[in-house]
Amino acid sequence: MKRSVFVKYIHSASNPQVKQWKKLLTRKERDKTGTFLIEGFHLVEEALNNNAEIETIIISENVEMPPGLDYGAVPMVQVSDEIARSLADTETTQGIFAVCQQASTSNKQLEAQTYLLIDSVQDPGNLGTMIRTADAAGVDAVIVGKGSVDLYNPKVLRSAQGSHFHLPVINGDLHETINSLKDQDVPVYGTALENATTYHEVPTGQRFALLVGNEGNGVNQELLATTTQNLYIPIYGKSESLNVAVATGVLLYYLKTPK
Repeated sequence: MKRSVFVKYIHSASNPQVKQWKKLLTRKERDKTGTFLIEGFHLVEEALNNNAEIETIIISENVEMPPGLDYGAVPMVQVSDEIARSLADTETTQGIFAVCQQASTSNKQLEAQTYLLIDSVQDPGNLGTMIRTADAAGVDAVIVGKGSVDLYNPKVLRSAQGSHFHLPVINGDLHETINSLKDQDVPVYGTALENATTYHEVPTGQRFALLVGNEGNGVNQELLATTTQNLYIPIYGKSESLNVAVATGVLLYYLKTPK
């Protein structure tokens, strides 16, 4: 088993490389460089185990890497505890990070049967949970449209629990995506309260795309007008609505279940 070795030790917070890593906590820098920063043992292990493109592993001076992992030729940099804390997006950091390259796949390159399309979801916890749920349900790809929180936001990454490394999760134009899917005879199901049918009236276990939307406003009306059919989940109690991530889970598992 190949093991990487520490290529350097950095103790100064003013080091240019440290400053660059800290910039990755902003969407602007992630978009500019096409890279993102993950934090914690679980995410680093998921990245390694799923052959993610890792540029660097960063580890605090008092932290040890778990045995049994193949680090390959990934460079490792050891840093002071102070630097590790400055890179952390959590209150109590585990002291391990990795710089990874963003997915380069476009929606035109995908060879998928089932899709989750996400329109303007702004809460990082919701977006991460939806990505994780799509992964658990066996969905082939997730496409995130404009207006949504950055899919490489640290809170999104933590909520997704490594699912970014399990299936294609990409940014894309939802109008183009829906039109393309319909041209391929893939039914696109929107989610809406009006002009919609209950979800259990559509066929399951087949090719599909599920379109879900913003926490407060739902799916953009222009997108809803282009779908194959729009669905709703009946509310049997007194709550006005379901959380978008919960609703996504209900619909994905139903649509994926063979009849």
